[in-house]
Amino acid sequence: MANVRNLKKDINFVLGDIIEAVYINELATGGKPTEQGEAIVTEAIAAFDDLMKDVNAKNVENKKAHFKQINQKLEETATQLIEKLNAL
Repeated sequence: MANVRNLKKDINFVLGDIIEAVYINELATGGKPTEQGEAIVTEAIAAFDDLMKDVNAKNVENKKAHFKQINQKLEETATQLIEKLNAL
C-alpha cells in the first residue's frame, strides 16, 4: 500500500461504486427504490464510516499491519455487499 490517501480513495471508490450499482439496478428493474436496495446502501454507508474511523485512528502501534487489516476488511465488506447486490 502506497499511502493513507490512496487507501481512503480506495474505500471511497469501492463503496461509492457499489452504491451506484444499486441505483442502476433499481432503475433497470422498475425505477423504484426497493427495501433491499436501501438496506445495501445503508450498509455501505455504515461500512464507509467505520473504515474511515479506523483509517483516522491515531493510537496505532504497528501502522503497516493496521492498514493492511483495514484493506482486508474493505475487501470482505465489498464482497459481501456485491453478493447481496447480485441477489436482487
